[in-house]
Amino acid sequence: QVQLVESGGGLVQAGGSLRLSCAASGRTLSLYGMGWFRQAPGKEREFVAAVNTNGRSTDYADSVKGRFTISRDNAKNTVSLQMNSLKPEDTAVYYCARSIGPIISRSQSMYFDWGQGTQVTVSS
Repeated sequence: QVQLVESGGGLVQAGGSLRLSCAASGRTLSLYGMGWFRQAPGKEREFVAAVNTNGRSTDYADSVKGRFTISRDNAKNTVSLQMNSLKPEDTAVYYCARSIGPIISRSQSMYFDWGQGTQVTVSS
């Protein structure tokens, strides 16, 4: 099992940027696809972005495409989410997750380990 810890959340004005990081311990991430999900108040957790094992293949939810960028550094065992042009509707708790294998997926059932989450609040 791998332990995932997110950081980088905070309060930002609309149009601003934040960079989330996810640090892993207990197992190398290089063999697994990684994803970011988010859960807004009163809503179900939803897919945001995913990246494959070597970082060359990515997938994004339509709502963040062109504004968010997922990346990974296997040497540092980290995954990041660069968020630009933030909107109030991006307000949520953001979670990183490790997939069950060298795949990327939008389905939460394909992810085995989850972090505790980091709060992102975008003010209008």
